[in-house]
Amino acid sequence: MHKFLRVAGFSMYEKKKEIEKLLNLLEKQPSVTKCVQIDEDTNVCEMRAEVAPGIGISMIGELNDNGEFEREFYFPFVQVSDESSKADCSVQRHAEKETYAGMVDETRIGISLIFYVQNFLDYREYKLKKDAAFKIRSVNLAGFSVSGKILLPIKKTQKQIQRAKVAAIDRSNLIEAAKNGDEDAMETLTIEDIDLYSQISRRAMKEDLYSIIDSCFMPCGIECDQYSIIGDIRDIQKIKNIYTKEEIYKFKVDCNDVLFTVCINSKDLLGQPEVGRRFKGQIWMQGILNFEEVRRVQRS
Repeated sequence: MHKFLRVAGFSMYEKKKEIEKLLNLLEKQPSVTKCVQIDEDTNVCEMRAEVAPGIGISMIGELNDNGEFEREFYFPFVQVSDESSKADCSVQRHAEKETYAGMVDETRIGISLIFYVQNFLDYREYKLKKDAAFKIRSVNLAGFSVSGKILLPIKKTQKQIQRAKVAAIDRSNLIEAAKNGDEDAMETLTIEDIDLYSQISRRAMKEDLYSIIDSCFMPCGIECDQYSIIGDIRDIQKIKNIYTKEEIYKFKVDCNDVLFTVCINSKDLLGQPEVGRRFKGQIWMQGILNFEEVRRVQRS
């Protein structure tokens, strides 16, 4: 069973036979079908079936000699349209199968953000085109969580909010300068980190940790596309799985000024979500690549 299948509203599906039966049912009524011919003997096909508004199961396999779909693996997905990052993005194929990981060097977060490429067949199709060059314009990010909590917001004045925004922009500019070899920027960042560590150490002796940490975005566990986050909830949707009637929350979360969607089964969420409160949890990050053709080679 895929660990994050329960996020799509299938928390009761634990046995292999139950999941196989579900996937066989979804194969008969896909909302989207796509097939890409890799070479003369190899093709990759995807069938997508929606199980709740904007959430579904993607089944990947290939067409055999008789034109029949043979499923190899599956994963849950959420369709999002909001652009999360326009930073430089690179894509690399996973070793064991025709799936891809993307990486954006997002200065607002301060780390290289790695995610599972959801529309990898679109990317593969672009790579196969010999008469067109393209680039990745932006990325729409979404996270799946199997365990989350709702935290109260930190009380701030309007002046403090504006000051934090200016500080975030300044830090982002310093990180960008440091990447380009600016030694003064490196020194400034080092001094700021030392001062920040000193302030947190003093405050942690008297205050609760979550009143000090406003938001965070950090790698979690061994898998490179899973993160532990704390972010402000900007929007809430509550939807239902059309098969199991389980309720799923879709949050728009603002984490370190990066806006993305987080989905979680209501059974796995502790606390009452409201706009303005914070979400804390571990997520599996997915991303949708947005492409842009940069030139065309004219054939004579």
